[in-house]
Amino acid sequence: MPYENNPNPRDETPVEGPRGYECIQSYLKTLDGSPGVYRMLDSESRVLYVGKARNLKARVSNYSRPSGGHSGRITRMISETASMMFLTTRTETEALLLEQNLIKQLKPRYNVLLRDDKSFPNILVTKDHAFPQIRKHRGRKASKGNYYGPFASAGAVNRTLNQLQRVFLLRTCTDATFETRTRPCLLYQIKRCAAPCTGEIDKPAYAALVADAERFLSGKSTRVQEELAGKMAEAAEAMEFERAAALRDRIRALTQVQSTQGINPRTVAEADVIALHMEGGQACVQVFFIRANQNWGNRDFYPRTGAGADAAEVLEAFIGQFYGDKQPPRLLLLSNVIDNEDLMTEALSQKAERKVEIAVPQRGEKAELVAGAARNARESLARKMAESATQTKLLAGLAEAFDLPAPPQRIEVYDNSHIQGTNAVGGMIVAGPEGLMKNAYRKFNIKGVDLTPGDDFGMMKEVLTRRFERLMKEDPDRSSGTWPDLLLIDGGAGQVSAVAGIMADLGVDDIPMVGVAKGVDRDAGKEEFHRTGKRPFALRHNDPVLYFVQRLRDEAHRFAIGAHRARRAQAISATPLDDVPGVGAGRKRALLAHFGSAKAVAGANLVDLKAVDGISDSLAEAIYDFFHAN
Repeated sequence: MPYENNPNPRDETPVEGPRGYECIQSYLKTLDGSPGVYRMLDSESRVLYVGKARNLKARVSNYSRPSGGHSGRITRMISETASMMFLTTRTETEALLLEQNLIKQLKPRYNVLLRDDKSFPNILVTKDHAFPQIRKHRGRKASKGNYYGPFASAGAVNRTLNQLQRVFLLRTCTDATFETRTRPCLLYQIKRCAAPCTGEIDKPAYAALVADAERFLSGKSTRVQEELAGKMAEAAEAMEFERAAALRDRIRALTQVQSTQGINPRTVAEADVIALHMEGGQACVQVFFIRANQNWGNRDFYPRTGAGADAAEVLEAFIGQFYGDKQPPRLLLLSNVIDNEDLMTEALSQKAERKVEIAVPQRGEKAELVAGAARNARESLARKMAESATQTKLLAGLAEAFDLPAPPQRIEVYDNSHIQGTNAVGGMIVAGPEGLMKNAYRKFNIKGVDLTPGDDFGMMKEVLTRRFERLMKEDPDRSSGTWPDLLLIDGGAGQVSAVAGIMADLGVDDIPMVGVAKGVDRDAGKEEFHRTGKRPFALRHNDPVLYFVQRLRDEAHRFAIGAHRARRAQAISATPLDDVPGVGAGRKRALLAHFGSAKAVAGANLVDLKAVDGISDSLAEAIYDFFHAN
């Protein structure tokens, strides 16, 4: 449990004083040798760096000496330090865990930061039904069943599930669909499901299929193949050629699953293989997931290197942040030694509630796995650097074409989508030096009740007003990097003029904006660009900047249409029952199954409502009152 010098840390105001070495020296007399976490802040109380220490006084003392042999990165950080904050912990392991939590929360400039921290999908075999379902699962493991993973991507899970369906014929339909089937579906016809929903297979036989699937996912694929081969031979001897052919197809599918998993290690049952490659101030970490002696895919990450951290610091920070919300495996195979291996091992073991081992193999199959991951990391970083160089050239060309003071670091593109004004949605996409920033995309459900159907100007006004009012509230000094350097609007002079008026009303009139209008015959390649107070112009038809703007506009259009379709589908499936207090998805299904439609439910009398399974007398009265309030 961490402790802080200030008894009320939320109200703590860092004490201003001299900057740099002198500032750090002033804290030494108040520190002791306790383990803990320290924060370095600049003159505006922004966190520059978060670090851990086995001995806070010793670590801070090291920063206080100009002759400490600091790297250029640490020297710059020290020169900007105007104050510090400290949290003491009982153990060094707690300090490590707290440090990684604070880094993820505060995102300090000089720390290594993992920028992609999504959860990974698993395969779930459910255990709450007589005929278990196999499906993809992501997120909290709340459903009852056995989980197998993680897989590197949804694509890796989908490919494996597709092949497992061919091998083991397990159902993938929901329980609700299972209960309502009256005849086998298409998956049964194409031999992808055993159709337990209609009794095509009995419970013991289906349970045997489930057991085989789980043995395969647990790494016992050889035994499963041998049993299938034996059954195929028996069927052939009994002249049951159709059954033998079906078993042959299942064996082929099982072989294909193994081949798509790439290299399957013989001596490593469960491990994450983590390799780092650094070049030109950038880093790529490649992670391979080995489970049940099978390669379940790989994923690359590009952590921010904290303005020049070394390989050991980058890899240690990555591991700490990567497993902050993920279950670590029994073994981590690393390409580089990390500084605090003992602390990291203890922290991961505590999280997993079992022993976790960290190793940097030098020979054998484990070393080959690490070498393969390192090669992937090197090639991935080379591709990314080439893409970044191209993106940098495009942004420079964009600045030149639109007379911008500097290449934009954040471009926001807006578009609306609706059908005659219904289910209107505004979409915003974002692009920058690293390409499309999909985690920054936003959709805006148009809420204005006084808008004329199809009023694109009114919709755009609502979207921009909501966007920039929130920006001004959350980041008034524009220091977080979430303010755009350029706005691209799908439209011509009229739209640009309207947007300029909206921005002026908001008091934000210093952000350049460009309207992208279709040219002659609305052909792509003949776009005209409109700016406030300037004549429209066009780019040559083979200009890379023109293609770049077209891709941005098309991406905004795709995103807005997708958001509109999702909203329209939701509206189509909505019923008046959605607004009835106490009626959830299960009770809604029961009511619709009993009465046939929401309209029939609304007109039902109290006695009929009470007759529905799962509807209590009090809830029946609430439903009746809801529809008969007037």
